[in-house]
Amino acid sequence: MSQDLYAILGVSRDASPEEIKKAYRRLARQLHPDVNPDAATQERFKEVTRAYDVLSDPQKRQMYDLGGDPLSAAGAGAGFGQGFSFTDIMDAFFGQQAGNRGPRSRVRRGQDALIRIQLDLAEAAFGVSKELKVDTAVLCTVCGGKGTAPGTTVSQCGTCQGRGEISHVQRSFLGEVRTMRPCPTCHGFGTVITDPCRECSGDGRVRARRAINVDVPPGVDSGTRIQLTGEGEVGPGGGPAGDLYVEVFVTPHPIFARQGDDLLCAITVPMTAAALGTEIELPLLEADVPAPESDVQTSLQLEVQPGTQSGEQLVARGLGVPRLRSSGRGNIVVTVTVETPTKLDDQQTALLEQLAALRGEEQVTIDIESRHKSMFDRFKDALGGH
Repeated sequence: MSQDLYAILGVSRDASPEEIKKAYRRLARQLHPDVNPDAATQERFKEVTRAYDVLSDPQKRQMYDLGGDPLSAAGAGAGFGQGFSFTDIMDAFFGQQAGNRGPRSRVRRGQDALIRIQLDLAEAAFGVSKELKVDTAVLCTVCGGKGTAPGTTVSQCGTCQGRGEISHVQRSFLGEVRTMRPCPTCHGFGTVITDPCRECSGDGRVRARRAINVDVPPGVDSGTRIQLTGEGEVGPGGGPAGDLYVEVFVTPHPIFARQGDDLLCAITVPMTAAALGTEIELPLLEADVPAPESDVQTSLQLEVQPGTQSGEQLVARGLGVPRLRSSGRGNIVVTVTVETPTKLDDQQTALLEQLAALRGEEQVTIDIESRHKSMFDRFKDALGGH
């Protein structure tokens, strides 16, 4: 060959393969036809590509150093791109990650896992420690995650010689296009397990049921997820475990309905109790806690004031749900419903009639005319009296 291929790439004759690759990447970025479309630059790019095609291949480089013509021996001369590596073009513009070059590791991080637990309202409000049974992938204790039978190791793949990839040459109108593909024998690992572990079949992990404890903080609600770092699936090859997420579902309570940090409930009182006033003992959420401490208040004396109307709300402040990862608690909001009796005996009817007479309520009338007049007067006032 008349041209000095080392001079074309701008490297010395004893340059390492990495130096040759770096030089080619630099020149390819400068001279690629997509960047510099003029004819002179394209011709220069062809020269650089042919030089790299020879010097990046150990056999062709050796032939060239001995004075031979590796391009002619390979049937070169078909035009631009003869024998060039498409992967190396991609590397020149995007770096090595564009082609996933080299063998990949057998050790990878495991997947995250998700389980759901049911809590009653008191457990969600005040927190609880739960033991969970989890079925996940765990480290194989026989091979320690290596995937090989005891006393054996992985061996280099004979197909790709440990590179994890093989070259594939395809003819096109540009000439021969060489691309790199994962090795079908080792699947890109560069090594093969000739004698896999019988316990895990070479995966380095097995499935097993194990028990873990989760501390549920006070104030969680349905949909809250608790992250347990490193408690998920162990990765292939004994890789680090993923995370375990515990999602909470709170079951309905017979008395209270939760709204944020507040507890809502409804009570029904007789008409007479609403009129005269009364006291009702309302159990608190603390009453649902197993074996509460002696100084913990488990009920509340709720005062219904005389004359309480149906729909009125009574508020007990600071007795609701503790705020998640914060201080303080919500409130208990009690809605009162006044119950009107539907069945009266003669004596009860006589007493109510006597009460109605005392209050002048034997007959209830509504002054519709005066009400409408009042509304009309307010409308006139809004218009300025016109």
